[in-house]
Amino acid sequence: MAEACQIVRKQDLPPPGGYKPIPFKRIPAKSYFSGFTWIAGYIGMTTVSAYLYYLNCKQVTKANIEMRSAKMAIYPMLLAERDREYMKQLRRNRDAEAELMRDVPGWEVGTYYGERVYKLVPPDALVEPIFHEFYAHSDPSDWVKRTELKLRS
Repeated sequence: MAEACQIVRKQDLPPPGGYKPIPFKRIPAKSYFSGFTWIAGYIGMTTVSAYLYYLNCKQVTKANIEMRSAKMAIYPMLLAERDREYMKQLRRNRDAEAELMRDVPGWEVGTYYGERVYKLVPPDALVEPIFHEFYAHSDPSDWVKRTELKLRS
């Protein structure tokens, strides 16, 4: 049994003549461009990028002027539409109040049992309602949308 386990092993030795020498000297990197080339390239790139920035700046300025002009042109119409919708909602509120209180004797729309609420205000002056009164007779989702809306005008 001892004879079966004995295998002839070959020892790992260096190749005949030995190993090659290990290179340890510093090999400098190849220089493709001189310092002057780098500086000239940098100046050229900054000139090109400055020109492109100038062109883009002109284009952005023109676009900003155009947008500002469009906003100034459309702003009066948007204000008029907002005021028109405001007056329509006030009319709807008065109609809803008239419909709701039609069975109450002595109730007159816009008064408190026939007596004016604001005595020092001329009768034909508009008294703007508070926020909750304005949305009193509208859909609750409209009120929620308006409370979450930022002031834009």
